[in-house]
Amino acid sequence: MAKKHVAIIGGGPSGLMAADILSAAGHDVSVYEAMPTVARKLLMAGKSGLNITHSEPYSAFIERFGAAKQHLQPALDDFGPSDVRDWMAELGQQTFVGTSGRVFPDVMKASPLLRAWMHRLEQQGVKLHTRHRWTGFNRDLLSFETPAGTIDVRSDATLLSLGGASWPRLGSDAAWVPTLRDKGIGIADFKPANCGFDLPWSDVFRSRFAGAAIKSVVTSSAAGSFQGEFVISKHGVEGSLIYAHSAVLREALLDTGKATLFLDLAPGKTEEKLASALAKANSKDSLTNRLRKKTGLSDVKIALLRELTPEISQLNPAAVAAKIKGLALPVTATRPIAEAISVAGGIAWSQLDENYMLRPLQGIFAAGEMLDWEAPTGGYLLTACLATGKAAAKGMLKFLKT
Repeated sequence: MAKKHVAIIGGGPSGLMAADILSAAGHDVSVYEAMPTVARKLLMAGKSGLNITHSEPYSAFIERFGAAKQHLQPALDDFGPSDVRDWMAELGQQTFVGTSGRVFPDVMKASPLLRAWMHRLEQQGVKLHTRHRWTGFNRDLLSFETPAGTIDVRSDATLLSLGGASWPRLGSDAAWVPTLRDKGIGIADFKPANCGFDLPWSDVFRSRFAGAAIKSVVTSSAAGSFQGEFVISKHGVEGSLIYAHSAVLREALLDTGKATLFLDLAPGKTEEKLASALAKANSKDSLTNRLRKKTGLSDVKIALLRELTPEISQLNPAAVAAKIKGLALPVTATRPIAEAISVAGGIAWSQLDENYMLRPLQGIFAAGEMLDWEAPTGGYLLTACLATGKAAAKGMLKFLKT
């Protein structure tokens, strides 16, 4: 097979995975990255422990991608959670399964994995061009803004792996959208995913409890019921337990302007036992003391209960117990997309063929968060980015043979 020049635009996980596959096959691969260094979002994700995939049964794993499952499944079948762990082991990075089933590198950080990966790419001849921002096409050439000025590059095949619209300061700023729309590519507007939500906290509650964690709580919505913890923010609520419901809450807000998450503040106790305990409380005690002594709720849970139920002091024990077991949390808006961990929206699947090539643009492929899919946190996002990068690379290899 004759060596061809391949351009990878975007140095995130999907772009680097494609560069790995294509350079190992013997092609001349150049990675163009707008930022001074590659994989900034990966490194940021790894600051608190790089959750790269999940250990749950694959039949459950694949369902986490919702409506995009049918499109992503071939790529994930070929490069799923166990393949991610094997790939990391090849790079000298062993993994372990946390108590939640999430998979992490033994060292927890992303930097050792990235260093090992970049070393392999260098050994395979991949050329890295940082501070090269893609600005579109000049006829059949790729145009880049660089510190030395504008340059045009010819490639035999090109992968666009430019990310979505979340965390723009790390490089995913969606600046590519107008360029592709001008070429007739259908793109669904980006929306925040795995995001926090606004609530109109009182000044007193916000000043006292912003940053506090609500621990050992069950949250319920149309997305299901999940146990864990979330954080009170100055704007509302955030954290992985909130992110599990973000798609459902976001869509309800878009459709009706309203969305409610329900909280069980005492998962280990029944409503009947709580009501009975509260009925036996000393009526001379303050409501806060009665709740603390008879329900075991933390101060922040009690404050949240009172914040969301202003009339609670007038309720009887049974009604108070019902609120503890089913407290309505009416969110009012998503946090801005720039704060979101990931996004929904992107290039419509109808615009791609089975090899991840854009149907209107011969020889131009796309992968990663540019595409229209979303998933919860838990390793699903990174796994799908890696898998689509590999799938696009395999499609490019087929194209280069023609």
